[in-house]
Amino acid sequence: MAMKSGLVALGAVTVLTLAGCGSETKVTRVDAGVVTDLSGRWNDTDSRMVAETMVKESLSYPWLGNFTQAKHRQPVVVVGTILNSSHEHISVQTFVTDLERELTNSQKVTFVAGKGERDELRTERKEQAMYSREDTQKAPGKEIGADYMMKGTISTILDEAEGTKAVFYQVDLQMVDLESNAKVWYGQKKIKKVIEKKRTIF
Repeated sequence: MAMKSGLVALGAVTVLTLAGCGSETKVTRVDAGVVTDLSGRWNDTDSRMVAETMVKESLSYPWLGNFTQAKHRQPVVVVGTILNSSHEHISVQTFVTDLERELTNSQKVTFVAGKGERDELRTERKEQAMYSREDTQKAPGKEIGADYMMKGTISTILDEAEGTKAVFYQVDLQMVDLESNAKVWYGQKKIKKVIEKKRTIF
């Protein structure tokens, strides 16, 4: 009986010991603008900074002034496909959203919804035609057609040796005239990151 009680007590001590050795999760809230390069991979900071830089550059080129002078209005721009040709899983939609925000907030172009959004809006108009009061319905065939499309790719070059890795990101964007297919602007942004893994010696 005493031996049985001793085993029970030992078991309880073991459970408590294991519980004490468990890892704790610590969460710290930081400002969204703070750079947090934990893995060295493409992140929200890269997406935001590249979008800001490239949209600003694209709107400083002559095509914008030439169009405004010739047409006496702002050009209408839409963001097309941004291809991820890198070795990483990159949230392309986040980058597209950053581009859309910068274009819209620039107030230098009229920005229109992309393909996926247009499909949703057209479905809404169809439903309005069936279910909404006539005086509140939005008629089809009154969309604003884009004059230019911004499209591009994100690619990478990876170099690695003895625990040190260099990742080279290259973002290429183009502004294309939708009527003539002429490329009126071509921009390129490069980011290089060196990631070193420190070895811990016990």
